[in-house]
Amino acid sequence: MPTTKKKGSCRFKRILLKLSGEVLQRGSSGHSFDPTVLRAIARQIKEVKDLGIQVAIVVGGGNIFRGMPGEACGIDRTTGDYMGMLATVINSLALQSALEEEGVFTRVMTAISMPAVAEPFILRRAIRHLEKGRVVICGAGTGNPYFTTDSAAALRASEIDADVLLKGTKVDGIYTADPMKDPKAKRFKDITYTDALSRQLKVMDAAAFSLCMEKQIPIIVFNFFKKSEIIRVLRGEPVGTLVHS
Repeated sequence: MPTTKKKGSCRFKRILLKLSGEVLQRGSSGHSFDPTVLRAIARQIKEVKDLGIQVAIVVGGGNIFRGMPGEACGIDRTTGDYMGMLATVINSLALQSALEEEGVFTRVMTAISMPAVAEPFILRRAIRHLEKGRVVICGAGTGNPYFTTDSAAALRASEIDADVLLKGTKVDGIYTADPMKDPKAKRFKDITYTDALSRQLKVMDAAAFSLCMEKQIPIIVFNFFKKSEIIRVLRGEPVGTLVHS
């Protein structure tokens, strides 16, 4: 595992940030992207980069298309999942554009070959980009149907030897139930991988939890839209929910 970076009193040198596709349309009405949100995300990532932290990102595609609901439209699951992978590439390119507007050098790398718009994901090349200070955005999931972008995030975090997997959401951690629907839901300050799996908590899928457990990669779930929350997470403050061994 990369050694912890002391610059800026941050705990981590290399992180994997998982963002759902839905966060890109927060506050919009029926549009796939909210430009204001894209800019806000880019600025937060730049703030992290300015601390000297290496950043890889996996972004979902749920704001555009999801494979499983596609079955209701007569699209078979495998085809639907590939369509969802293409949606993540669209989001990756949108995020790349927003980051470069902020002066952050990026590379989009995809699990499905599409050289006209992105590089193929090659591990050594991805690590070299990170070491050179570029943000690496990983699109197209794992490149295989039946795997979610949560699984892709856990896979890429394992491959690049990330110190932590950060999941940025619209809520401030993992709850006993959906806090948007159940006002009595209580937030976990921390929870073990096995407890998260046994309780069937829906914040990440079982494959992602299992892979992080095997590789001993901590997961921190936090509210990405709360001002400076990601910086507080990186400095080790007790925010969000920590999933650990």
